Amino acid sequence: MVFFYLQEEELYLVKWKGYPDSDCSWEPRRHLRCFNLLRQFHRDLERELLRRAKAAGTSSNKKVVARCPRRLDFSLSHYMVLKAKQRQRLRLWEQQLNSKRAHPGFITVENEVDLEGPPKDFVYINEYRVGEGVSITTSAKGCKCRDCFTDERGCCPGGFQHRLAYNGEGQVIVKPGFPIYECNSLCRCGPSCPNRVVQKGIQYNFCIFRTPDGRGWGVRTLEKIRKNSFVMEYVGEIITSDEAERRGQIYDRQGATYLFDLDYVEDIYTVDAAHYGNISHFVNHSCKPNLQVYNVFIDNQDERLPRIAFFATRTIRTGEELTFDYRMQVDPVDVESTKMDTNFGLAGLTGSPKKRIHVECKCGANSCRKYLF
Repeated sequence: MVFFYLQEEELYLVKWKGYPDSDCSWEPRRHLRCFNLLRQFHRDLERELLRRAKAAGTSSNKKVVARCPRRLDFSLSHYMVLKAKQRQRLRLWEQQLNSKRAHPGFITVENEVDLEGPPKDFVYINEYRVGEGVSITTSAKGCKCRDCFTDERGCCPGGFQHRLAYNGEGQVIVKPGFPIYECNSLCRCGPSCPNRVVQKGIQYNFCIFRTPDGRGWGVRTLEKIRKNSFVMEYVGEIITSDEAERRGQIYDRQGATYLFDLDYVEDIYTVDAAHYGNISHFVNHSCKPNLQVYNVFIDNQDERLPRIAFFATRTIRTGEELTFDYRMQVDPVDVESTKMDTNFGLAGLTGSPKKRIHVECKCGANSCRKYLF
């Protein structure tokens, strides 16, 4: 949609749905009933005019006011066409993401920063994808509790000499570093059991958005998240550490990788979320994060293959970006807690578990370490 004035009347060049570009026609505004589309068109136009005015140094201290021209020049009209096509691609991607999700939380997509479209070669998955050379077998033991919340020592955590990880509202109450054993498919308790939290999936609505400060895509919550609540899992393709080393060298040259070492007891497997993952693929790093990592065991209790869950470290406000520390460390409270995340192998935006390169951190926190690795 492009427009100009003719005898003080706005005319828009309209691309009709289902018809080729050759059938586009100029229409007066009074003929158009796509009010939301018109509002979006003028918002995009105003935003681009402001950006160009600032880039040209029209005003350094005063607020820049964008004046709508009577006719769009070629570069501006070309940009508006590209923006419209980008929005179509993003809406389609949003629909695809929501058609594949197996959790209640809805996903929206937004890019008001540039013309970047959906990432290429990314497939949304809801649980681990098993790579070559990796074998996962169900090894769970179920509990026979009538009430898992009161029969804590007889429940699944008690079978592994641990206590229940959640309170009655599903908030985590154990310190980072301690594993979480949830009830599973072999347990007698039902879906309302308080020891079933991570397995219920993402409960919040999130927005994948383009960050304005060069950090690529990010994720913000569209609703308030209470402290210690489960937020999401980190999922991807499970590969061997040898394969992770090979891929990491390739990712180093590309400047992007998403490798997470599963080193709860030994460094054998790695999760690669570069091409297969869920919304956690887009969560950025911060030296002062609002998410904390926990190792969780449900139907598979092989300590070499924990599920990686993010819980809120504090109350997270509506609209706030979600972040976690790519170099997260756990204080060695006791022998058990030293098993987890003391070698946080997420290479994040660069590097591999064995070889990392210095990357400038852009998190903006007061306690920023200046470099990711």
